[in-house]
Amino acid sequence: MLRRAALALAFCVGCSSISTVRVQAESVYVGPHLRPIAMVHAQVTSAYILFIAIPGHVSLDQVVNRMLLAAAKGLGADKVVDIKVDITPDDGIWTLRKLLGWRSAEASGVAVVVEDEPKP
Repeated sequence: MLRRAALALAFCVGCSSISTVRVQAESVYVGPHLRPIAMVHAQVTSAYILFIAIPGHVSLDQVVNRMLLAAAKGLGADKVVDIKVDITPDDGIWTLRKLLGWRSAEASGVAVVVEDEPKP
């Protein structure tokens, strides 16, 4: 019985992922003097049992600054534009979800390289 409980707990723990896909500059418009190089998507999920996060740390700071922007910089991007974020709230009625449930955050955007303006 203890073995089954440990196995069930292993499936309920949190996880994070970063997905990237390279794009052709002519297929995505992001603005003047910006050349898109990739689409980046970051997601983190954490299970909750009796208000304890397993393993924890679902926040916009984690998913945007430490995952999304870091992945884009690793691809050679100067900036990330058109950032979209979504996070499960942690206050109000959503607090009951921490009793037995999960919390997640995700962010996505277009990694771009800033190109110099042509000299006149």
